[in-house]
Amino acid sequence: MNVRAAAAKVIYQVVDQGQSLSTALPAAQQDIKERDHALLQEICYGVLRWLPRLESITQQLMDKPLKGKQRVFHHLILVGLYQLGYMRIPAHAAVAETVNATKNLKKPQLRGLINAILRNYQRQQESLDEQATSHDAGRYGHPGWLLKLLKASYPEQLDSITTANNTKAPMWLRVNRQHHTRDAYRALLDEAGIDTDIHPEAPDALKLHAPCDVNKLPGFADGWVSVQDAAAQLSVEYLQPQAGELILDCCAAPGGKTAHIMERQPDTQVVAIDCDDNRLKRVHDNLQRLNLTAQVLCADARYPEQWWQGEQFDRILLDAPCSATGVIRRHPDIKWLRRADDIEALAQLQSEIVDAMWQQLKPGGTLVYATCSITPQENSEQVKAFLARTTDAELIGSDSEQPGRQILPGEQDMDGFYYAVMRKAS
Repeated sequence: MNVRAAAAKVIYQVVDQGQSLSTALPAAQQDIKERDHALLQEICYGVLRWLPRLESITQQLMDKPLKGKQRVFHHLILVGLYQLGYMRIPAHAAVAETVNATKNLKKPQLRGLINAILRNYQRQQESLDEQATSHDAGRYGHPGWLLKLLKASYPEQLDSITTANNTKAPMWLRVNRQHHTRDAYRALLDEAGIDTDIHPEAPDALKLHAPCDVNKLPGFADGWVSVQDAAAQLSVEYLQPQAGELILDCCAAPGGKTAHIMERQPDTQVVAIDCDDNRLKRVHDNLQRLNLTAQVLCADARYPEQWWQGEQFDRILLDAPCSATGVIRRHPDIKWLRRADDIEALAQLQSEIVDAMWQQLKPGGTLVYATCSITPQENSEQVKAFLARTTDAELIGSDSEQPGRQILPGEQDMDGFYYAVMRKAS
């Protein structure tokens, strides 16, 4: 299939049908040549990053929108505009390949319309771009509800957050210290011509100067290293697993944090739960590659009596279901799949889970509450409310007026993440 046609279909599935990019994109890659996989990803990510801007330009260039069965061609226009405005593909090639996509999409009679719109954009690009960035949605590339939230919560960091969200995420590695120290593995990467930076807080983390195929990483198949953002790696620093402990990783899929716990402290018994059976397959795959063993359960964290009859846990890592507003740079579709009222619903779910998990924690035990969100409702306000209603909970390492640590997107080149550490009274 023509790559631009595949991209238009993916954007249509995400924006109009509400599918996740992580589902739609891999399916589309099956229909194109392997050498074009990266191009398809670049186009899809780019269109979703700058959707309001591209939509605004399209509206200026068309008398009436394409609807119904022709809707996918609206997204094909966005694909063409993104190539012309943001990519290094020669303009004539971008236009020609986008116009040719009408054949794959079985409407070759629309090639004239697509061609005219893209040519008009080329002629008027400066003025059209200026108009498209004259409003906040176009300027920042974010939906109105999210901009409102960011302005209220982080007025001084609005520009840095939105810029980070619209920037390609780096590739971070987690070195498995059961095989190598970080510095020893970094030397192996250096020998392979792969340049890296270290992280000031995450002692197992290395950031690649340029992303690469995992199969080019020394010992990847043997479990020497995994791909995981540095912010997520900090979970083990806050959890501090100790030898001989029974530890629960709650909402564990895809299993990176589960594995990190055991890499850091092999003499632990780890239980990993998630309510999504399909996502648990990733946990099993990751554990198998790393040659690690954990008890993996498909379970709803709100109802532990249904799946756990063992003793209480020494430590619980609760990576709660959240809006994922901290990882938009990796998943730009989040901006268009989430809605403002999702936040309240998620906060209620988080509240139920943390209450249930607290009952499964031993006296003297530690619970680390974590999300990949940056909304205060899911993070600091959630923890404040929990502490107010839980008399045997003590906040560790942060101030009760502003509990926990909020990492914003792009901080130390990390994803947005939140951590709060709480200890149960003995």
